[in-house]
Amino acid sequence: MEHRNPLLPKNGGGKFITIGEIMLRLTPPNYEKIRMASSFEASYGGAEANIAITLANLGVDSTFFSVVPNNSLGKSAVRWLRSNDVHCTPMILSTPGQTPTHRLGTYYLETGYGIRPSKVIYDRKHSAITEFDFSQVNIDSLLDGYTWLHLSGITPALGSNCRQLIMDCLKAAKAKGLTVSFDGNFRSTLWSWEEARDYCTECLPYIDVLFGIEPYHLWKDEEDHEKGDWKDGVPLQPSYEQQDEVFQRFIQRYPNLRCIARHVRYAHSGSENSLKAFMWYDGHTFESKLFTFNILDRVGGGDAFASGLIYAMMNSYRTMDMINFAVASSAIKHTIHGDANITDDAQSIRNLMNMNYDIKR
Repeated sequence: MEHRNPLLPKNGGGKFITIGEIMLRLTPPNYEKIRMASSFEASYGGAEANIAITLANLGVDSTFFSVVPNNSLGKSAVRWLRSNDVHCTPMILSTPGQTPTHRLGTYYLETGYGIRPSKVIYDRKHSAITEFDFSQVNIDSLLDGYTWLHLSGITPALGSNCRQLIMDCLKAAKAKGLTVSFDGNFRSTLWSWEEARDYCTECLPYIDVLFGIEPYHLWKDEEDHEKGDWKDGVPLQPSYEQQDEVFQRFIQRYPNLRCIARHVRYAHSGSENSLKAFMWYDGHTFESKLFTFNILDRVGGGDAFASGLIYAMMNSYRTMDMINFAVASSAIKHTIHGDANITDDAQSIRNLMNMNYDIKR
């Protein structure tokens, strides 16, 4: 299953860090609608935090950096991370003077069932991370000693201070020789499609491992945008040839990219989906197996895919095992309550990867 991964340090191993917002998640029990709920189940989540938690549970040395208010909610979020073996030493518990609104971001999840899809309502405006002055943070010191940095397009959507933080981290990581992965993760409630494309395209020269093919500009002619984008007209469930064409265009424009991966979802209902993935790596495009499953909790499925691929790459899996492990990781996440794929047994993911469903005794 192992091979030499050129993205990893020559001496093997690695220390992972990710940066983003962790939020309080409130969910009505038993698939209830929010407007009918009389109680909510509380947990914590956020794209980057989900990945840190998943990797830590699989045994990766994993660190999360964020800003949370120095109150019971902020401390509870940190406690949740630490309970899942995530290092939180760089975390900032802010004072009201540093973050005047002094609040932890919140989101409400209405879990879908059958033909009814899930729904998310954000309540994260003026959260601590959006009000903190990151010019106080020494980015070079923050990233010192790590080998892999993961970022997403969600954090820069939160505000101008966060946009500057992410760009500073990308540039510092590039200068320090870290492997950098990035997931565009477009959120229409946080910024516009064009804003996301403009910013995330600026990030591309600093990225090694790219998750997803949007939101980025990939103009056919940089001087004449009316000629369109190479991704124009590509369906949400592309053929192998269509996906390979897009990957090749990315690599031609950004030769710094060492890997591009994206998962493709087929929604049969709110309760049953299928997943597969495409990946460009080492000069070729690969297509994974197709996994079909029932859904207990869909949120975090994309993060589980990203963390699965990062884990497989950090552990030098062979190419097809890398992409199949990533999709299997996402599939298993759909059977777990909460945002993160809390699975401490990589063998269980490999069993699913190999379509082995037998009971383990």
